[in-house]
Amino acid sequence: MRSGRRHRLVFAVGLLSAVLALVWALVAGDMPISLGEVFAALGGGEGMTAAIIRELRLPRAVAAFVSGGLLATAGALMQVLLRNPLADPYILGISGGAAVGALLGMTLGVAALAVDALAFGGALTAMLLVFGLAHGDGSWTQTRLLLTGVIVAAGCGAAVSLMLALAPDTRVMSMLFWMMGDASAAARPWPAALVLVVAVAAVQPFARDLNVLARGELSARALGVQVQRLRMALYVLASLLTATAVTLVGSVGFVGLIIPHLVRLVLGNDQRVLIPAAALAGGTLLTLADTAARTVIAPQQLPVGVLTALIGVPVFLFLLARHPR
Repeated sequence: MRSGRRHRLVFAVGLLSAVLALVWALVAGDMPISLGEVFAALGGGEGMTAAIIRELRLPRAVAAFVSGGLLATAGALMQVLLRNPLADPYILGISGGAAVGALLGMTLGVAALAVDALAFGGALTAMLLVFGLAHGDGSWTQTRLLLTGVIVAAGCGAAVSLMLALAPDTRVMSMLFWMMGDASAAARPWPAALVLVVAVAAVQPFARDLNVLARGELSARALGVQVQRLRMALYVLASLLTATAVTLVGSVGFVGLIIPHLVRLVLGNDQRVLIPAAALAGGTLLTLADTAARTVIAPQQLPVGVLTALIGVPVFLFLLARHPR
């Protein structure tokens, strides 16, 4: 009972933080906008201020929030499935595969929907490559998986560098900025928001199985969990979430690694609570980082991926120092 009350309190604080982060994203910028003008614009007001909020700031804020939630959810799933706190889409090469697919679509000049499809295909290909190579002759280990992921991620990085080198000069700067994380061009965040909501809801019925799997594969099999089927379904889901985030705001690291760690320290390892809380916390973090990226040295903008790395590196080193094992 006490634990449930604590969880509700933490969720309430997290929800309030998310709302405040979104409000800050709407009022902050080169042109300061009051809270009253924000409410008027969201209520259907007209004029330049309303257009700035509805057409520029609101889609960008939602895109940053949704992308953070997608990456944090994917990271939480990978960590519990692999029972390794270092697992996340960025380190395992899934983000790199999605970036290769998306940049290929941009280079070819295909439609936005085709770019999304190529990003998902790249993420899924990278995931299958990592797990196929890591399995090898059957001696699958977590260490081997992580090492394979690092190598595949390096290969994806090389492919991205090659595409940037061969891309027309008119596209290089925008592609490079997108690669470092850029939510400014995300004008269609609503389908991605639907993906996030559906994914978090779809995982909930399997939360018990994930809790059992976190204690070990043998225990999960003994309790009737279909381990292989569950793994494949959630690996595909993690690839979809990563690809959606990458196509929306580019390649952003550390969110999927750090956020599940922090949420686990506060709420424990119950996946029924951890996964939705990670989505909420990841969205809040990336929204704050994106707002800071466009306001710290305004009118210039920083890549949001740079800020998440600057936040994530010291936090990860701190966690590593506290838990050396």
